[in-house]
Amino acid sequence: MSTRLPASERRRQLLDVALIAFARDGFRGTSMNRIAEAAGVTKPVLYRHFASKRALFGEVLVDVGEQLAAAIMKATTDATTPRGQVAGGFAAYFTFVARNRDAFFVLFGAGTGPDEDFAVVVRRFEADMAETIADLIDIEGLSAEHRRLLAHGIVGIAEVTSRNWLRSVDAPLDPSPEVLADQVATLAWSGLRGIEAP
Repeated sequence: MSTRLPASERRRQLLDVALIAFARDGFRGTSMNRIAEAAGVTKPVLYRHFASKRALFGEVLVDVGEQLAAAIMKATTDATTPRGQVAGGFAAYFTFVARNRDAFFVLFGAGTGPDEDFAVVVRRFEADMAETIADLIDIEGLSAEHRRLLAHGIVGIAEVTSRNWLRSVDAPLDPSPEVLADQVATLAWSGLRGIEAP
């Protein structure tokens, strides 16, 4: 068994180990026994931190969403122009996905199926991202709701592009995250520049 860790470090370790297990085998295909074994702890230690497999999976989803959101927020905050914000946001997104494939597979489809509890977590993340992007859309005359709708389209572009780009946890990436981010940012920026308020 592993050495004794402070509770916060142990919790972080368990989340990281569970992320890999869920990415590979999905929610239904992963057991708490396997996660405990991979983490080098006993099941009672695992259950001390997470009441159930559902609770653990839900926390993994929230954790991944928060990490991705933080990366995007930092990139868009650091940019000094609207075009730079779009480019920075996509660069942060695709770089995160490339470096954290397991995280992407868990957040967007690691066997969650029709489970409504998990779908709510993912939809909340998508809505939060859309809200952040909507604030960056500076087209005069568009209502807040209209900007949010367009922002959901941009979130969808990033997600669906990533699904097809990754193909699997181990497939080589082509193009690179930097090239893909630049191309998708150009696509999104050109589209936004062509929109006029009704």
